Amino acid sequence: MRYITMALAKGRLALKTMEIMEKIGISCEEIKDKSSRKLIFVNEDLKLKFFLAKASDVPTYVEYGAADIGVVGKDTILEEGRKMYEVVDLGLGKCRMCVAGPASARELLHHGELIRVATKYPNIAKDYFYNKKHQTVEIIKLNGSIELAPIVGLSEVIVDIVETGSTLRENGLEVLEEICNISARMVVNEVSMKMENERITKIIKDLKAVL
Repeated sequence: MRYITMALAKGRLALKTMEIMEKIGISCEEIKDKSSRKLIFVNEDLKLKFFLAKASDVPTYVEYGAADIGVVGKDTILEEGRKMYEVVDLGLGKCRMCVAGPASARELLHHGELIRVATKYPNIAKDYFYNKKHQTVEIIKLNGSIELAPIVGLSEVIVDIVETGSTLRENGLEVLEEICNISARMVVNEVSMKMENERITKIIKDLKAVL
C-alpha cells in the first residue's frame, strides 16, 4: 500500500487540522514536537505522511502531486488558482476577504472610478474588480501592513483579510465591500482522487461526520 501524503499550512492551522484529524483516528505525535527539525512526519500504521509547508506553496504541492491532500485557507486557494479538487470546508480560521478604506472611498467604488488598490492578493483583487465589478483599477502588490497604504496615500482602498475589523477601526478605515468568506479547506490532487479514491473518500466522509 502506498503512502498518502498530506501537506499542511505551517503554524496554528496545522495544529488545529491535526486536532480535527485525531477525531477521525488520524494522528501523528511527531508533528506536535516544536523542537523537531524533521520535514516529513510518518504514521506507519495508517500509511500516511505529513509535511508542513508555507501556505502559498500548499496548492502547488497538491497540483503537482507531491502531496495527495492539502489543507490551506480559501484565500490562498483563490490567489494561487491551481488545478485541484476542493472537498471539505474545515471551518477553521474563519474571516472575510474585503475591500476596505476610509469612508470617503465608498463613493469611488460606486462610481467605477479608476482607483488604486493595495493588496497581498493581486489575483483575488483583479478578479473582483475586473470580472465582478467591471471597474478598472491599478493594483499595487504589497507584502507588509496593507492598512498603511490608504493612510499614506499610496492607494484609495485595500483588499485584505478581515477577522474582527479592529485593526481597520484603529486606523480610521472600514469595510466597504465584502468579496467572500474565508476558512481552511481540504484540497485533493486530481490524479490522487482517482488512484486512491477509496482511502481519500473515507477521510472526506469521516471529516464531514465530525465537523
